[in-house]
Amino acid sequence: MLTKIPLLGRLDPFILGILITVGIASLLPADGSALTAFGWAVKVAIGLLFFLYGARLSSREALHGLRHWRLHVTILAATFALFPILGIAASLLVPSVLTQPLYLGVLYVCLLPSTVQSSIAFVSIARGNVPGAIVSASFSNLLGIFVTPLLVALLMTTEGSGFNLSSVVGILFMLLLPFIAGQVAQRWIGTWVKEHSAPLRFVDRGSILLVVYVAFSEGMNEGIWSTLSIGRLLGLLAVCSILLAIVLSVTWFGSKRLGFSKQDQITITFCGSKKSLATGLPMATVLFASQPIGLIVLPLMLFHQLQLLVCAWMAGRLARRPDAGADLAMSPSR
Repeated sequence: MLTKIPLLGRLDPFILGILITVGIASLLPADGSALTAFGWAVKVAIGLLFFLYGARLSSREALHGLRHWRLHVTILAATFALFPILGIAASLLVPSVLTQPLYLGVLYVCLLPSTVQSSIAFVSIARGNVPGAIVSASFSNLLGIFVTPLLVALLMTTEGSGFNLSSVVGILFMLLLPFIAGQVAQRWIGTWVKEHSAPLRFVDRGSILLVVYVAFSEGMNEGIWSTLSIGRLLGLLAVCSILLAIVLSVTWFGSKRLGFSKQDQITITFCGSKKSLATGLPMATVLFASQPIGLIVLPLMLFHQLQLLVCAWMAGRLARRPDAGADLAMSPSR
């Protein structure tokens, strides 16, 4: 079952695709009219991406599943409270460890919603509360469409991120309206979208790769990569690793302290520690439209790969625990 997740012992294929795209953008960056054309293609792709998000996500099912409110509130608190607090604290590492753009990227990671697919998959492998994971991860993504831009406006404007009125207009027309349109269209196309999830995944990932290519092309044109040394990159990797370790520790031991069952503890740990690359990359293009975003999204790509590797190892260990079968039989129906 572990082989169904891109993890142990090898690089996530999606991350590999992103790295290849970064390499292409470094060698053959788009500029001039080509970059303008790619920029418009990105806007269309992001609109389509969030339309599909809306068409996939059943808000009725998510709201119906909120009866186990303590579980969901705890996960949302980790996602939208604990992470931002740690992100703000990371400002102490500027400029000794992180440059200002890299710090903004770390802070941006901390403001994103949880993943859906990998959170649910890891909870399933670890024999956690899968229904709770489905509801929490889905609801986190639903809230993230609205909460993440608000947190960015609140916490990153003062950090010189370039978030302004044009960003608000971009959020409205490129993120919210397509998402709402997808929600409205769900009653007609929702089933079809779910049945064709495999081919539509190419639309998702293709859109994100296009975002990466344009972002890193702009970075090459602006010469921002000359400011990134090996030392800074290693420092960023260390910061992302420590951030993940803190959140995993707090969610694991904190949920146990709060009296949650082992299954719920697993769900809180995996759902509360994840950050969504699929949402974060296209959203960054809209939120930070006034500046090159290459260095801002770099921490997200590193954190995404780290969370896959570490959580894969944890899920495998938890799946082999002696009481896993007993926990599964006592699965809560809340």
